[in-house]
Amino acid sequence: MPFGIIDCKKMEIVPGTAFMNDQDDLPPEIAHLPRERLKHGTGRFKDIILVPQPSNSPNDPLNWPQWKKELILVIVGLSAAVVGAYGPMLSPGFVEVAANLDITVEILSQATAWLILTLGLALFLTNPLAKILGRRPIYIFAIVVMFITSVWGAAVREYDSFLASRIIAGLGMAPYEVLVQCTIGDLYFVHERATRIAVWNLFLLTGISGGALIAGYIIERDGYQWAFGVCAILFGVLMFGVVFLVPETAYRRDEVVAAVVSAGGSEDGEGEKEEGTATHLNLAHEHDAQHLSEKEMHTSYPAEGGGVQEKRHTYWQSLRVFTGRYSYAPTWKIFVRPVVLLFYPAVFWGFLIYGTTLTWIVVFSVVNGVIFVGEPYNFSISQTGLISLSPFIMTVLGEIISGPLNDWICMYLTKKNRGIYEPEFRLPLMLVAVVFGVVGFFGFGATVQYQTHWSGPVLCFGFANVSLVFASTCVFGYVVDSYRSLNEEAFVAINARNLLTFGLTYFVNDWLKAQGPLIVFCILGSLFLAVCLLTIPLWIFGKKIRSFTGRNEWLQKFMNDNE
Repeated sequence: MPFGIIDCKKMEIVPGTAFMNDQDDLPPEIAHLPRERLKHGTGRFKDIILVPQPSNSPNDPLNWPQWKKELILVIVGLSAAVVGAYGPMLSPGFVEVAANLDITVEILSQATAWLILTLGLALFLTNPLAKILGRRPIYIFAIVVMFITSVWGAAVREYDSFLASRIIAGLGMAPYEVLVQCTIGDLYFVHERATRIAVWNLFLLTGISGGALIAGYIIERDGYQWAFGVCAILFGVLMFGVVFLVPETAYRRDEVVAAVVSAGGSEDGEGEKEEGTATHLNLAHEHDAQHLSEKEMHTSYPAEGGGVQEKRHTYWQSLRVFTGRYSYAPTWKIFVRPVVLLFYPAVFWGFLIYGTTLTWIVVFSVVNGVIFVGEPYNFSISQTGLISLSPFIMTVLGEIISGPLNDWICMYLTKKNRGIYEPEFRLPLMLVAVVFGVVGFFGFGATVQYQTHWSGPVLCFGFANVSLVFASTCVFGYVVDSYRSLNEEAFVAINARNLLTFGLTYFVNDWLKAQGPLIVFCILGSLFLAVCLLTIPLWIFGKKIRSFTGRNEWLQKFMNDNE
């Protein structure tokens, strides 16, 4: 019972628990193979065993040149940044936009709520489709939808048409909630992914915070239609990039079979090798090569020169939109798995923590355009947009600190636990999230209610965003390490938080007008604290829960069976 975590004696190795030495966290499909036969990295990573193991095919995305991988990441990352800006970009000019459309601010905030609802529901459609059809057709669909709705938003003058454009835009925004992480998993080895995830987070952060900042000036000078117009121009350029420079990154690596190895006898125990690790923040599922049966195990045994060499695709061949099916599982299972996973206690905890914290942050963007343009602040639209500088700067600092701090805590606790790592070691970071969240949510309500200097609520807005940074680092780190092979489904389940966000943003301005900012943000802060307290029972019982899900035959068959 290390540090209050209740142990489980029913499994020799509980999924997620790791022995932190000599890369013992290798996936089970390669853990039994001789280390000298496995492919290693190059340069300073020459001692690192590559996970996942690449095939010998030049069409395997893991074997693509580094410049090609980075170009794809930049294009989809920039697309995610503009998508991140698209949602909240009107917030500085809410009052003016509502006047232009001849509606109230409350109705305009409901338009944002409907966009968020569409986005949340579309996640359960677009990501399973990407798992079946591949990433490329979904990326093309998404960027085309965003271009069309941006042109539509720039041209429209009536609210009904404006609302329709926002709702349909949710279909294009949804893939960028999860799919970029999956693409990173397709292109990069485990030891390369953390840096690329940080790059993607920075793109997204720049879009969400910087978008409102820039849009404030555009709306003030040229009207809100030009905010959509600038998005249309950017999406048009990025659409060209996606169509001509982003080939399919999904790859059926399990089709490249060089050997068949018996899975009986002493290797039975090898099959339960540990999957989780504190040092590898693997944000994509690893079951590309786990198509195993009870009698035999197909392995991508990386012989140096054996096997039939696949011909390299030409540039034009690489631009095919549909390239086959990428999952063996029945279609209905792929669509249902994220829903089932939402009932895993760890994933549901992540949904509540991430959902409430991010939803409360969205509330800021909805109410700021009302609070700061009125008394006593009387900000212009551009000044209201400048408020986003606070969360932008503070979130960048939080991103820099949260990852290394989380890893340091994990390594410290692992050493104290005789070299045994538990995913629960990620959870203490929630203490930092709680401190910043309390200051941010309660402080914002109090400073606005008592009309302090504008720096008070602006700083509290920043602190609330820092709370989100630490909370999301904790949530995704814990879920990733607990259920590595189900990461993609877990992220879809956690991002169902958009349904929660829809509910609150739909009526928050009415609520603010009725009860005032102090009561509203004290209630939000109290709910935030209540959800964060659920981390305590998860710390205590988390290992037993992981053991239960790992031992449940129905869950294992339903969630991992590819037949």
